[in-house]
Parts: sequence; C-alpha cells; structure tokens
Amino acid sequence: MAKQDPLEFGEYHLLEKIATGGMAEVWRARAYGMAGFEKILVIKKVLPELVKDAEFIRLFIDEARISVQLLHVNIVQVFDLGQVDGSYYMAMEYVHGLDLARLISRAKGRGPFPIELALFIGGEVLKALAFAHERTDERGEPLRIVHCDISPQNMLISYAGEVKITDFGISRAAFQANSLHETIRGKYAYMSPEQVAGKPLDGRSDLFSLGIVLYELITGRRLFKARSRDETLARVKRAEVPSPRGYRQEVSEDLEAFLLKALSREPKRRFPDAATMLDELGALMVREGHRATNHDLAQFLRDVIEQAGKKPTTQPGQAPPHSVVVAALEATPPPRSLASPRTTLATLTQEWGALIAEAGGEIWEREEGAMLVVWVSRDGLKEDLPKAVQTALTLRKATQRAGYRLSAGVAPGVARIVPERKRPPEGWELAGPFYLARWMMNLSAHRGRVLLTEVGAKEVPEQRTSPLGRISIQGNRYINLYEVG
Repeated sequence: MAKQDPLEFGEYHLLEKIATGGMAEVWRARAYGMAGFEKILVIKKVLPELVKDAEFIRLFIDEARISVQLLHVNIVQVFDLGQVDGSYYMAMEYVHGLDLARLISRAKGRGPFPIELALFIGGEVLKALAFAHERTDERGEPLRIVHCDISPQNMLISYAGEVKITDFGISRAAFQANSLHETIRGKYAYMSPEQVAGKPLDGRSDLFSLGIVLYELITGRRLFKARSRDETLARVKRAEVPSPRGYRQEVSEDLEAFLLKALSREPKRRFPDAATMLDELGALMVREGHRATNHDLAQFLRDVIEQAGKKPTTQPGQAPPHSVVVAALEATPPPRSLASPRTTLATLTQEWGALIAEAGGEIWEREEGAMLVVWVSRDGLKEDLPKAVQTALTLRKATQRAGYRLSAGVAPGVARIVPERKRPPEGWELAGPFYLARWMMNLSAHRGRVLLTEVGAKEVPEQRTSPLGRISIQGNRYINLYEVG
C-alpha cells in the first residue's frame, strides 16, 4: 500500500491534522536535524481568516515571543514562531495522551473522579502558573503573564502521568483582541468575573479559572455552564458557588473552604498568587492523606482508555507489530595501493539517499558513508523485501562506481513501532532485525559482498547467491546466511 507523502510546511513535514479549533489548526508534525535526527512535534497554524486580523497577529507575535521563554516541566514548550506562505504558526512540544476534557468524558461511568488525582492535577497546574506569573524581563521587570484560558481543553495529561498546560501565547492574544470575542465564546464558562467584564487581569484570574476546573472535577457538575451564552455570562458575573459538599459527601470542610476561596467573586478574597495557593493545597493534601503521583495518574489514564476499548499505543508491550526489512550499509575506501575514490563520501551519501527514497525506504540513521534503512509494512514482506534486496544491489553498483566498497546486510523481521515516534520502544537499535542487519554488515566488510538471510536470498536469482553458513540465535534455532556474488 502506497504511503501518503507528508505535507511540507517550511522546514517541517505535517503528518496528521489533530484538530481544528476557533483560532488554529493543530497538526502532528516532524522536524529534521543533523545526522538524520528527527523530532515529532505539534504545529499550530493560525486560521486563514485570522491572519487578516492585524490586531490579533500583532498580539499573537508579541505573546508567542514571551511563550518561547516559558521553559517549565508543566508547560508545553514552544520551540519556534514563524510564518510560511502567509500562515503564522507555533511549533510546540508534542504531548501524547489526552487533554483533561477528553479524560473526564471517557472516565464517565467509572464513578466520581478520584479526589487525590484531581488535587494532584491542580497542584501541577499551579506549579506552571506560579512559574509563568512570576516571570520577569531582562531588567527584572514583571512580565505580568496571564494565561487567560485555563480550562480542561488546555490541560494535557500524558501517558506517563505528566500534566502540562498549553496555549499561553495564542490564548492571551485571542482574549486581548476585541474582534475575537465571538470566536472564544465557548470558554466563557471557565472565565473569571473580571475577565467577562473586560476588566484588567492579573494572575488571580487564572486561579479562579483553575478553581472552576477543580470544582467540576471533584463534584462532577458544571459550575457556570448554561444553555445560552448570556446565562453563562450572568452566572460567571454573579460567581455563586453551591457547596461542593452537597454534591459529594467525602469533600471535607477544609477542601470546601479551599475551593470557595479560589472561587471568590472579588480577586482580593482569593489566594494572592499561585505559589500561596500551591502551598495551601499541598498542606491540605498532607493533612487529609490525598497522596498521588505521576504514576497514579498514568495508571488511571490507562485504565480509562482500556475500559473504553482504546489502549494507549505508546506502551512498549502494546505498540502495534509491523513487518520490517532492515538494511545496514557502510561505504569504505579501498586501500591506497589499489585506487583512489572518484568522489567524496558526502556526495555518495546523497546519491544513496535519492536511490533509497525512490525505493520507498526510510533512513532511520544517517552518517557520512553509513546508513540504517528500514522498510515498514503491516501487510507482510511481499512487496518490501524485494525492494530492499534490489536497493542493496543498486547501492553496491553506485558505491563501486564512486570508487568505494559497500558493506551491507539485509534482514527481515518484525518490530513493534510506536506511532508518534515512528520507532520501536527504547533499545531498538541493538535488538531483533536491527542488530542482525548490523552484524551482517560487519561480516560483509570482510567478504566484500552483500549478505542476505535465506528469506532475502530467495529474491535473487539462485546463480547469483551462495550459502555462507548459519548462525545460532536462540538455543537450537539458527538463520542461514547467503552472499550475493
């Protein structure tokens, strides 16, 4: 089956559209670096209709520049801000997991959300907000950063149990742009009273929004959301908060007091800052024994997904198996007494890359004069194995024309590929067919011929191959090796 080529976007390749929101398209993308380095990330492209909004673009650029400086374990990192063919974008860290809104939705039917996990999530978000709210510029002046959109959709939970908040730059820019009030109306239920009133904001507005999220997590009830926008706005402005203990009896008086303080209508009655709120939350969790860790949150996420019939794909034991053909390649110059190369290794490596691309191979490792090439398929080896063998023979001819010797080993096998990494779980480099191909390449260096397993040798006319011997792999199991004459 032919693979769909990724969409080029500047220096990135857009692999898959994840979502389209009111302000941006979200794409899973791949970035490339030196020596074959690849990184999966997220590209958020500002919607075409917003590109025409000069006010929003000005604010977006200003806020995104600040967001790039927010390097914290609980904040989704912004790597780059740019423009491609008139499209403004942010390149951001890819967090594989679920946003809190989807986690809540999928957890329905399991009973109330665990209080200890709700408070743990709140604590992780507070760490991020304390860091952002306290940021200063080069002169030590406060940057006065306010997120403006603390909501379940902007809280990401990874399969490792990490909690990260996202969209600092794009959210603040949108909320400051007068022309975008209709675009962002869906988030009114998580705004503070001063925010919906259009008053100046400080960090306490974000704390109010977080209080809403915690209240809803713990009680299982929406706090201000109504059927109409106007009614939602009215509820937020009144900031009338029913007792959470009326919805969930195990909520203690201290926890209720904590939530009600965060949700005070007047900012001066709330926690003065995120650090203070975090300290009080930590003390409350210790007093009441609400202990939770990243591991506990990761386990809860896995349980929720498994119950919904959608298991996380990043777990090593659950990464889907694929048939693979691996070719390990290395070019070496002949002894000086025999001849001199007719081109450089760099030029030869470029020629290899073009030939491999034509054959549909993926270069997983690349150095000057050396590569590890992989053909990945879920449909078996029928198509890819002949391609890999023929590619190795074609590369051998090209390498000989350039005045070098090719060492090559081609090994088919099976590997579990983690989708978001496009690689097997950690340690793959010296496992299975990857190790075998490298071992065969090293043996090939002493033989001067392409080495194949018995399965691969069947793709070459019999008169061109000869058996080399066999190697033991496990107990009484072994693999027959052939070389191409």
